Amino acid sequence: MFTGEYAHSVDSKNRIFVPAKFREELGETFIIVRDIRNRMLKAYSLEGWKEYMAPILEKDRKVSEKTIRSLHRNALQASPDSQGRIVLTKELLAYAEISKEAVIVGCSSYVEIWSAENYAREIEQEDIDEIRRELEMYGL
Repeated sequence: MFTGEYAHSVDSKNRIFVPAKFREELGETFIIVRDIRNRMLKAYSLEGWKEYMAPILEKDRKVSEKTIRSLHRNALQASPDSQGRIVLTKELLAYAEISKEAVIVGCSSYVEIWSAENYAREIEQEDIDEIRRELEMYGL
C-alpha cells in the first residue's frame, strides 16, 4: 500500500527520484499516466494498471477506443535507474505543470506526482468536513 508524501526536485534531464518504498511496490517497470481530473500524474504498478484498465477493456470497442487511446497516448513505462530516478517526458511534465519541484504522494493503490505549486493549492482547498462526511457515509 502506497502511503506518505515526499518532495523532490526535477533535474535538468527531467529525472525525478522515486522513494525506495514506492519503487519496491511499483516494481522494476511501472506505468505513469496523466490524471483525468487534475493537472498531475499517476503511477501504477503493471498489475495495478491492468486492474485499472480491466473494466474499460471489457466494454464494446466502439465505446472504449477513444478512452484507451487517451489514457495510453502519453503514458510512460518507467524503469528507475541505479539511483532510483525515472525520466519523465516533456509532455507529462508540461501536462502536470511540473518545472523544478514535485511532490510524490502515496494513495493506497497508486502514486500521485504533482507540481509543488499545484499540490499546495490542492491541499489548501481540502475540506476536512467534506472528507469526514464521506468517511461517515462509509461507516468509518
